[in-house]
Amino acid sequence: MTIFAVVALAAVGLGNGNAAVSSGAEQRPRPVVSYPIRFDDVPAVRVHRPQPTVSYPIRFPSPKAAR
Repeated sequence: MTIFAVVALAAVGLGNGNAAVSSGAEQRPRPVVSYPIRFDDVPAVRVHRPQPTVSYPIRFPSPKAAR
């Protein structure tokens, strides 16, 4: 297993020997995305607040021992 690991590391190390060295004069592509992403054409989501269904308080009887 160790021999396999040494051969794999040597192949990775020697395999990158043909990589081109750039002088930095080449321009890299710039991203055209701005974060956070916003969708202007989508209508805003409306959050509905819950409304009480009754206007009077509901009292639930509880046993005296539970208090």
